Amino acid sequence: MKKSKVPKFFFKTNEQIKSQNVRIVNIGIDSGIYPISEALEKAKELELDLIEVSSKAVPPICKILVYEKFLYEQKKKKKESEKKRRESVMETKEIRFTPYTDEHDFEFKLKHTQNFLKKGNKVKVVVFFKGRSIKFKEQGEKILYKLIERIMDIGKAEALPKLEGKRMIVNIVPKK
Repeated sequence: MKKSKVPKFFFKTNEQIKSQNVRIVNIGIDSGIYPISEALEKAKELELDLIEVSSKAVPPICKILVYEKFLYEQKKKKKESEKKRRESVMETKEIRFTPYTDEHDFEFKLKHTQNFLKKGNKVKVVVFFKGRSIKFKEQGEKILYKLIERIMDIGKAEALPKLEGKRMIVNIVPKK
């Protein structure tokens, strides 16, 4: 058995509209409430389709347009709104250090942090203490404060670094 494809956008058109009266909202056409027969007649005169835009309104709201063009515009609007939604979602990236991180590694990870902040992402910076290295908490704090100081122009720390178990964490957000 083959499943029939249901269109993502389904709007009633022309004779599919069962309401007695409809409200027409178009630019260039007299807006107002019309009996369905008169609205269909106007659409036929203009060689266009009567499209039910909002079925929940009383009377239903319709537009007189080319149906394919209307669907294209709806898809375009949906795509644009999804793009804006994706842009507004802020991702959190994680950068890990140890208390023994060398200068070269620090610079390398600093560049990554700067790139993430420039793209508008949050950065969670973690100093991970393994085994007995928890004795060197001050070393971990130094690394975090050094990083915060170096990215002050493009980001800021949400709070001071805090120790959670064997991890020292600070969250950095981009400056706007």
